[in-house]
Amino acid sequence: MNAPDLPARARIHARPFGRLSDGRPVDEYVLDGGAGLVLRAITLGGIVTGIDAPDRHGHVDNLVLGLDTLADYEQRDHYFGIIVGRYANRIANAHLEIDGVSHGLTANERTNCLHGGRNHFGKCLWSADTETHGGVPSLVLRYTSPHGEEGFPGTLETSVRYTLAGDTWQVDYEATTDRPTVVNLSHHSFFNLRGHGSALEHRLTLPASHYHEVDALLIPQATSPVEGTPFDFRRATEIGARVRDANPQLARARGYDHDWVLDTPLGDGVRAAACLEDPASGRVMRMWSSEPGIQFYSGNFLDGSQPGRGGVLYRQGDGICLEPQHAPDSPHHPDWPSTILRPGEVYRSRTVYRFSVPG
Repeated sequence: MNAPDLPARARIHARPFGRLSDGRPVDEYVLDGGAGLVLRAITLGGIVTGIDAPDRHGHVDNLVLGLDTLADYEQRDHYFGIIVGRYANRIANAHLEIDGVSHGLTANERTNCLHGGRNHFGKCLWSADTETHGGVPSLVLRYTSPHGEEGFPGTLETSVRYTLAGDTWQVDYEATTDRPTVVNLSHHSFFNLRGHGSALEHRLTLPASHYHEVDALLIPQATSPVEGTPFDFRRATEIGARVRDANPQLARARGYDHDWVLDTPLGDGVRAAACLEDPASGRVMRMWSSEPGIQFYSGNFLDGSQPGRGGVLYRQGDGICLEPQHAPDSPHHPDWPSTILRPGEVYRSRTVYRFSVPG
């Protein structure tokens, strides 16, 4: 399965979104794919605040969870819609070693460094430009992470490109460093293809015959087969059908919060990564990525304690995350695909999302 070509009917415009507590302005960019799909993103964290798409009856809903105000995004940390970095997911003991040199990272989830630490990429203000290639405009976000930020070595120059055309959203990541470091970038939208209520009735397909079991701190351990377990999504399966099974891995994570190792080969630089379907609305989201794995998180820690967009209390399973990435804690597993980036090298990653209403 290859990613579709991007048609050239898209357009983009910017507007003010507000000011941070320190007075810096934040802009919102609206990307219109020209076929009913509209994406909204702000320069704080590259946060995608909205993905609007029609259902089988033409009714348009926002398919990602979010918050009402800029202050909410600045002060709260649910990771809604952010660019995840420098390192998506967890690094055990907030520590890594590169070429015999130890680096202490910020521990922000018990002893783990999660999603890049406290001042992660989703909390940073990115610069923004628009570029057009082949008649298709893109939003290009850039951020320079200084050497030592959250403990990570090297000054990391990062750019993330959002391109929306037709029914397709493409995300291209690129980074360079001046010292050996680790990089693992991803995106953290909480999807609900119905636009409201629970996403646990969605059907999910993951082309993966193995996943990583986790320990009590949700750090990956063994690579295990999905056969005969609640982690087998090789055929479309309702997410909620087995999420409360008596399985110790589900108990540890309070649901799904694991990394699946994708079976599919690369084609045109990406591989099939996931398919999410909502029978009620008819919407389908297919994903391709250049990454070797995908983290599926069923929104286990959404507990209704804080309101989301429109004052709605988001609860467990109201949105689910599908994050293409290298495996969590890869720096401690030299036999897994490496996340090390060295001077003179360029980190590149691509994820493609296609939204449709078949039939």
